[in-house]
Amino acid sequence: MLLHVTHETRYEYSPPVETAQHLAHLKPLATGSQRLVSHKLAIEPQPAQRSEQPDVYGNMRAFFALESTHDSLVVTAESVVETSTPLLAPGIARDMPWEAVRERFRYRKDATFDPASEFVFPSPYVPRHDDFAAYARASFAPERSTFDVAMDLTERMYRDFAYDADSTEINTPAVEALAQRKGVCQDFAHIMIACFRAMGLPARYVSGYLLTQPPPGQPRLVGADASHAWVSVYLPGESDGGNGNGNSDGHDSAGGWAEFDPTNGRQPGEDYVALAIGRDYSDVSPMRGVLHGGARHTLKVGVTVRPIEELRTQAAEAAQSQSQTQSQIESQPIDKDLQ
Repeated sequence: MLLHVTHETRYEYSPPVETAQHLAHLKPLATGSQRLVSHKLAIEPQPAQRSEQPDVYGNMRAFFALESTHDSLVVTAESVVETSTPLLAPGIARDMPWEAVRERFRYRKDATFDPASEFVFPSPYVPRHDDFAAYARASFAPERSTFDVAMDLTERMYRDFAYDADSTEINTPAVEALAQRKGVCQDFAHIMIACFRAMGLPARYVSGYLLTQPPPGQPRLVGADASHAWVSVYLPGESDGGNGNGNSDGHDSAGGWAEFDPTNGRQPGEDYVALAIGRDYSDVSPMRGVLHGGARHTLKVGVTVRPIEELRTQAAEAAQSQSQTQSQIESQPIDKDLQ
């Protein structure tokens, strides 16, 4: 599926900002199930400095600096991505019991380093707490495979939690969202990750987008979508026990990652676009910055995800409408008094 994604971030400052430095994670990943066809990042006002480089997890991040006074900032990322349904990597031990996976990530002196082990430890938005383990245990039945554990936890969270955009803020602790059983996709991803790490298994945060369908008969609203978040869980390979050579994607040659979306109770498909991966939201926030000035600000974010064919159809219809209007104008009789 070819998807066109527009992500616009708009800041209004009062008083104006004198200088600023920003870091953005707005360029979709290239993965086995996702190919980046094109990407453009427009920044207004024009930055004095601008660069792009990968971070430690392989995400492409853009840095830019503004050195003149400005009372607004508009950052627009426009991407075309070809997606397919994610498949498990060959050689993954899908049926391995979760206890065996946990044992592979226990600390042992002189053991070969596995890059996935970094996702077993607490992180800023995913701390250790007994409540996570208590909630997780119902899914972690003895000898159950890690894949089945993840699918069960995904479906349980979908049933147990209510999506409520007004119930949490960006800095609401995950354990609080767990207690109230409601939140948004960011909260649910953090809770699921915390459950896996509490049981000694690696899990990581995925930020991105989800293609949503408008109501029947209604047009797709530009800017009405939002960023999305889900979880990927590590599954070791059969051959080397999950201790092969690491690569930039953060997994060994035999193992890999399987993705799960507790917000929607399913695995991601071709209607998902992965933007960045990290330990939690703090590693992959779309925009962050350091400002001199601008004590107060307002923020508006608009996201639109649509199939490229829909965009082409709209462009063709607009061109046809314009052509018909022009033809009507040209065919109208000319008032002789005006000649």
